[in-house]
Amino acid sequence: MRNLLSILVLLAAVAFAVSPMLSNGFGGYRPDQFPIPQVDPPVQPAGWAFSIWGLIFAWLVAGSAFGAWRRPADPDWRPMRPALLVSMGLGIFWIETAHNTAIGATVLIVAMLVPALIAFLRAGRTDPVWQVRPVALYAGWLTAATGASFGLVLGGYGILSEQAAAILCLLAVTGVALAVQTARPGEWAYPAGVAWALIGILAANLTPANPVVMVLAGLAAAVLIWRAAAYRRKRA
Repeated sequence: MRNLLSILVLLAAVAFAVSPMLSNGFGGYRPDQFPIPQVDPPVQPAGWAFSIWGLIFAWLVAGSAFGAWRRPADPDWRPMRPALLVSMGLGIFWIETAHNTAIGATVLIVAMLVPALIAFLRAGRTDPVWQVRPVALYAGWLTAATGASFGLVLGGYGILSEQAAAILCLLAVTGVALAVQTARPGEWAYPAGVAWALIGILAANLTPANPVVMVLAGLAAAVLIWRAAAYRRKRA
């Protein structure tokens, strides 16, 4: 049974990585998916930021393959696997859902994020390159992507203005990211994933300039990176 779980995680990682090829990829919601078209929403990262998925998919597959091959029943790997399996299993259907319904995709990304964070926090201390960091980077990007998805729905359905939705969701993402980073301060890949998305949001708001969103995104990214670097210096 323990060996089976490691194999299921690997299969889920491969299916998750292949899913964009079967759904024409994803570079953000289409403007016409909302009652109020989101043409250039301030909460959405620049298109190039989504390229991080290539690294996330490759690393999740490589880490899962290493775990199935070398650590199939290792007790240090066992606690994170059920949650990671759930998150990636749901993720297989996310892009297709996002092409059809932004609200459904937002609900689904929350369902992916919660077990991804659980998997990251439960990941063991051995094999950080293969066990911890793929999940940490995935959970980090997912944290920011969840906030962006909420911001688009709030603005696209007229619940808040686009600017207010972006500010609220940036504050929420920053709060969640800082709390998770505090729970596991030694892992740099989680804040790196969040910071990458925040930098993408900053870049998307350079033209036309949106100083409030730029400052919030840039400051949040800087604080996360600084905290990770400070912890590493302290440990050294």
